[in-house]
Amino acid sequence: MFDGNFRKPFDAAVAPVAAVLTKTGVGPNAFTAFGIALAGGTAVLLSQGRFILALIGLAVTGFADAIDGAVAKATDSVSIAGAYFDSVADRVSDAFLFFGLSWFYVASDSPQLALLPFALYVAASLVSYQRAKAESLGFDAKGGLMERAERFIVLGVGLAFSGILTWILWLMLIATIITALMRFRKVWLQAT
Repeated sequence: MFDGNFRKPFDAAVAPVAAVLTKTGVGPNAFTAFGIALAGGTAVLLSQGRFILALIGLAVTGFADAIDGAVAKATDSVSIAGAYFDSVADRVSDAFLFFGLSWFYVASDSPQLALLPFALYVAASLVSYQRAKAESLGFDAKGGLMERAERFIVLGVGLAFSGILTWILWLMLIATIITALMRFRKVWLQAT
């Protein structure tokens, strides 16, 4: 949903920030690596139930993830290797965040809920894989209710209002599964 409706305005809004950051001499891959490190730190906060600090960590992680591509464009260093690194980094960051949430639930009064973030990670990975595979075959698989940007935003709401975090995660899981089904149908129709 974000990619289809808000990507261009978002990229335009981030471009001036990226232009300033290029003057630091820090390259886009450094921002990508920084995002992974931030996601790891945020996972630790999540595992400890320190949700407000984790919300801040999530926001900064999201910023690092958003700015790396803009810095690459601003420095004319867009590359296939950088795009690949960014994509892999996104999966690693997602794994850290969902692992942190699983750890939190393992230590809670309802340890069986640790399966919820695990299921969410599996569904999110499927959504990501579908897009990558479809694009490698020459098809379009963008779109859906719960892409990565939406997951960050909705998870942020869950962290801000931690009393409903479990319900937010269930909502995310349902929307992510619907997204996977939507993408499957979209590519299937293109392929046939």
